[in-house]
Amino acid sequence: MKDLKKYSNKTKAAFVLLIVMIIILLNNFKTLHSSKKTNENINAIYNDRLVVERYIFQYANELHSIKAYAIQSQLNDSQKKEAIVIALNNIKNIDKFYLQTVLTPKEEQFFNSFLASCATINIQNQASNWNQIADSGNQALQTLDKLSTLQISEGKAKLESSNAIHYGNNSLGELEIALLVILCGITTYLLMAKKTKIKIKIPEAPSMN
Repeated sequence: MKDLKKYSNKTKAAFVLLIVMIIILLNNFKTLHSSKKTNENINAIYNDRLVVERYIFQYANELHSIKAYAIQSQLNDSQKKEAIVIALNNIKNIDKFYLQTVLTPKEEQFFNSFLASCATINIQNQASNWNQIADSGNQALQTLDKLSTLQISEGKAKLESSNAIHYGNNSLGELEIALLVILCGITTYLLMAKKTKIKIKIPEAPSMN
């Protein structure tokens, strides 16, 4: 405290200003990083969750078609095989896009199980095992339901993370405003305050009269 008395009020004000500006600068860097993370979460929700949900819907449509072809009595075996092969090829085309998305380990596990069911359907189709195709189709649909549930939980986790970042940024913004108010008050006080000058009165010499 004694050392501070050596400096002028303007020097003290500049020192306080420097400290507060450094704190605000660090907060801004943190806010920029948080904004980048929020943007990544939003992109992930769209690209890896909403878009994937659309792929799952398309998979389900193809599987329902396969089941319908397998039990349809109006079609002969050759027609059933041809229709199911087309549906399986449609599924393979969707696979290319699905695999471009980011999969969690659990999603990858379910997706591999789904691909295995599709491979089984292909084998059963070649052997004209129509009842087994319907069972395999149901199994694949159950796997898709699990994948869809994962999309919801992962999307919710990303949303909660973004909300937490948003609230954190708000808190940092409020902190910066508070610091600026404090800075304004301190600097104003230091600049307006005057040092108390001690006046020493020298006694006059005694008169010779």
